[in-house]
Amino acid sequence: MPDEVEVLEVGGREVIITNPGKVFFPKTGHTKLQLVNYYAAVAEGAVRGVDGRPMALKRFVEGAGGEAFFQKRAPKSRPEWIETVELSFPSGRTAEEIVVRDPAQLLWVVNLGCIDLNPHPVRADDLDHPDELRIDLDPMPAIPWSQVREVALVARQVLEDHGLTGWPKTSGSRGFHIYCRIERRWTYPEVRRAAVAFAREVERRAPEIATSKWWKEERHGVFLDYNQNAKDRTIASAYSIRPTADARVSTPLHWDEVAGSEPERFTIDTVPGRFASVGDPAEGMNGSPGSIESLLQLAGEQEAAGLPDAPWPPHYAKQEGEAPRVQPSKRRAGSVPPPAPGKAVGPTGRRRTSVPLIEIARAKNEAEARAGLERWRARHPKVWEHLAPADVLIDSMRGRSSLWTRIRVNLSRVPEEERPTQEALEVDYDPWTGARPQRRQA
Repeated sequence: MPDEVEVLEVGGREVIITNPGKVFFPKTGHTKLQLVNYYAAVAEGAVRGVDGRPMALKRFVEGAGGEAFFQKRAPKSRPEWIETVELSFPSGRTAEEIVVRDPAQLLWVVNLGCIDLNPHPVRADDLDHPDELRIDLDPMPAIPWSQVREVALVARQVLEDHGLTGWPKTSGSRGFHIYCRIERRWTYPEVRRAAVAFAREVERRAPEIATSKWWKEERHGVFLDYNQNAKDRTIASAYSIRPTADARVSTPLHWDEVAGSEPERFTIDTVPGRFASVGDPAEGMNGSPGSIESLLQLAGEQEAAGLPDAPWPPHYAKQEGEAPRVQPSKRRAGSVPPPAPGKAVGPTGRRRTSVPLIEIARAKNEAEARAGLERWRARHPKVWEHLAPADVLIDSMRGRSSLWTRIRVNLSRVPEEERPTQEALEVDYDPWTGARPQRRQA
């Protein structure tokens, strides 16, 4: 056991907090114990957001400034009162995952370095039938928060038109979440099919500000990520602190708060007071599960009109009726963009494309990648003037056990004679060896 520990009495159980004084948020100075105390203060709402659900452990053992890694399997060394359930994944593998039902279990998970909580949309007693339809609004770079709110309100109307009640919350990052409690009658593919139909309907009603397009080169505005409803996908739950510099919180809201909401107001310091004064806006979510039959009927109408199933994530088996799982630009004749100096592959791997792409950064995290983008921007101000927000492609990539960030730039809007060639990467991180990122030499 570490030399420095704090023992908390929670519901008749002892929860050991290791390294309580360790700083988890360098900018604000919040420590691990303050993180734990936050979750204790909002435990009723935080447990409600994960109650009875298996969860993947996203561990930040060095705090929000360090690299996270995903741990699907529950630690072998755990108290006897920690519950688990065995999940199967699209790959065919299985794992015992943690199930949280009370504050003691919650704080034990947080002590592992889990800043945010990432539960599946199913309960441990029925792993095949989700009871949540999850709407994830993901804005493209430079899209203002006001547009995210506008799309959220359109989404609410679409849900109501199809007999569903949406429960809104900030994502704690740049996006927005809306959850719908649904009856446990449908499989994962059926719930995802309803989500695809929903996303397309929101796009139809608000085509200037919303998109259901899977490929980033086709997106604009706010993307409705229907694939968050595919099996094995998780989203940060209600009252999760996010690993942001200011320790923002994914905060449930009342609908009449959405239009005036600002995500930076909801942090580790402010949300406990809000919870104590106004309670949990999502408290009634379990009361009346709804039906997705109307959305499935809409899906049938869309398919009859010629719309195929939307693309699935790359590691899923090819689905019947699915649209080609190839970026539109790569379906046409083109060439393989050259790699950056010293790299074996370029911005599209070994695939041909007719889109003029260059790669800017491969970084351990998004902050380092964006810093590299800013350095590139400073060297190419005239090129930057031609770019739209959608031309900057920020990809979250999977390494061995953690995520890393790649940034590419689409130069299609830049006159051909002004397009820069592929240069050395601004940040050159190798996720497969764990090498530290190297800053490009000036």
